[in-house]
Amino acid sequence: MNDRTERKTIPILDVNEASNCAGSEPYALMVLGDSMMPEFEEGEIIVVEPSGLVSNGSYVVAYVNEEYIFRQIVKRDGGWLLKPVNPLYENIPVADITVAKGVVIMKKRPGRRREQKRYI
Repeated sequence: MNDRTERKTIPILDVNEASNCAGSEPYALMVLGDSMMPEFEEGEIIVVEPSGLVSNGSYVVAYVNEEYIFRQIVKRDGGWLLKPVNPLYENIPVADITVAKGVVIMKKRPGRRREQKRYI
């Protein structure tokens, strides 16, 4: 498999299965793959707000096709799309924003204290 088609996943436990963290507490994930480049590079850390306000253009962690995925949610005629930033990947049509399980509020490059970007 080439790098673009190889699937890299880290299992994300449902809040009820996870630790004692409340469902509304932010959590951090590492970006894997290149589907969200150039905005999000592999290895960057994103902070996700589970109770964040989802709006057109938000970067979200969504649950579709029985897996979690990191994409931008975009309003289109008749519904919504989960859109990768990298045009080499396909959009995923979704009926509504309820697939979004959290909104990205910040990204940070590990080891670089000053390199961070907020999305709220």
